[in-house]
Amino acid sequence: MLEYIKELSRIPAVSGNEDMVRDYLIKKIEKHASYEVDALGNLLVFKQGKTRAKNKLMLAAHMDEIGFIITHITEDGFLKFTTVGGIDSRVILGRSVEIGPEGVFGVMGVKPVHLVKKEAENKMPDDDELYIDIGAKDREEALGKISLGDLAVFTGEPTELGESLLKAKALDDRAGCAILLKMIESELEYDLNFAFTVQEEVGLRGAAAAAYAIKPDYAFVVEATTAADIAGVEEEKQVCALGKGPAVSFMDRATVYDRKMYKKAFELAEKHGIKIQPKAAVAGGNDAGAIHSSGKGVKTLAVSLPCRYLHSASCTIDRNDLNEVYKLLVKLGEYYAND
Repeated sequence: MLEYIKELSRIPAVSGNEDMVRDYLIKKIEKHASYEVDALGNLLVFKQGKTRAKNKLMLAAHMDEIGFIITHITEDGFLKFTTVGGIDSRVILGRSVEIGPEGVFGVMGVKPVHLVKKEAENKMPDDDELYIDIGAKDREEALGKISLGDLAVFTGEPTELGESLLKAKALDDRAGCAILLKMIESELEYDLNFAFTVQEEVGLRGAAAAAYAIKPDYAFVVEATTAADIAGVEEEKQVCALGKGPAVSFMDRATVYDRKMYKKAFELAEKHGIKIQPKAAVAGGNDAGAIHSSGKGVKTLAVSLPCRYLHSASCTIDRNDLNEVYKLLVKLGEYYAND
């Protein structure tokens, strides 16, 4: 899974532009399962198991990542932009980005501190004060490389930290995609449906269509979620921690999760010696928000990989948690296939 994550994280795929990730996944799964691509761009996969399942199960992970869209080019050749998905301005400043289909490189810039008014020195700049510098001398030169509507992503090579951590961009949710990919390549006990969804970061749009098409009885959303186990954060506000296994949600801002499924995840984890932890906060949201209310309703659970510095160029996960998430999903799939 680790190599898959590294390869997937390098691919630029801002919401609405997931083609390259989808193509990568198709090449990996076409020998192992049947698939189709719907009108929105979701990749819907069916993998036959050893035994036909009583219930239809869907596992979902989104292909898109947060990023930027170019909205204006100044006379001086600087690019103005709007964020795609939720990005904190604090993680933007000074970062390098890759823009458009040609992969033009640029740097996120802001007015130098010595030119900032005193009352604004300790205030984060608004997004509309930022710009991307691609080294163009004027607007005409910039337009030779960039078009309005081009998308930009953070750059940065995946890097292993310490004994078990991995830093990379877009681990939300390329890590989830890699976990599902490994499941598809493995020998499954029961039939499973998989949905690699689009446009999660801008409103869970792909998941709604995917759930409508598959019509599952149960769904498992495989995500990355905020781990705030860092210096200066009180334990009660850390949400979840690296190295303690998958974080399972009881509620977030988009979903109140099925209580029986939530409890069963902990029972199965204890039975099979799998690390697990609650996501100890009611915050954020994911594709479950669209899936659980699809059609006549779907019993849904979110199983998340703890990730520090989410929605930045330096998402950081523990490789050991990957294996624990994978093991839990296998056991959940086996249980709910015939529940």
